[in-house]
Amino acid sequence: MRERSIEIIVGLFMLAGILALLVLALKVSGLGAYASSSGYTVTANFDNVGDLKVRAPVTISGVKVGEVTGITLNTTTFKAAVMIRLYPDQNKIPTDSSASIFTQGLLGSNYVNLSPGFDETYLTNGSVIDNTHPALILENLIGQLLFSLKNSGGDDSNKKASNTETAK
Repeated sequence: MRERSIEIIVGLFMLAGILALLVLALKVSGLGAYASSSGYTVTANFDNVGDLKVRAPVTISGVKVGEVTGITLNTTTFKAAVMIRLYPDQNKIPTDSSASIFTQGLLGSNYVNLSPGFDETYLTNGSVIDNTHPALILENLIGQLLFSLKNSGGDDSNKKASNTETAK
C-alpha cells in the first residue's frame, strides 16, 4: 500500500511539472495573450512595413498599448494595411495620431509606435490612422550612404584632374 501512495505522489508531481512547463511555454510564446480578443481594432496604411510581424507590440512613449493582429496588401493603393488591436483601457488616443515603424535596437524586431496628436476626438473600432511613417530599411540606408560616398569621392578626383589640365 505504501508503494502505491508513493507512485501516486510521484505521478501528481510529474503532472504538476508538465502543467507548469505548458503554462510557461504559453507565456513565453505570447499565445495566451493572443487568444484574448478584448479591445478595439484600428488600421494604419504604410508604404513599407519592413520586417513587421503579427503580434508585434504597439507602443506609446515606450509603453505597450496593443499589438499587431494582421498585415495585408491593399490591392488598390498597393500599401500595407496593418491591423492594430489596442487594449480597451487605451480609449483616449486622438484621431490625428501618427504611426511609425521602429526597430528595437540595431538589429532587433520591428514594432509600431503611436505618437498622439491633439484632436479632441478619439480612435474607435474601425478607425484608420492616416498619418504613417514607413520602416527604415537598413540595407537601403547603407546603399544610399555608399552611393553618396562614391559620388562625392568621384567628383573630387574629377575636379583635381580638371584643375591640373587647365594649369597646363
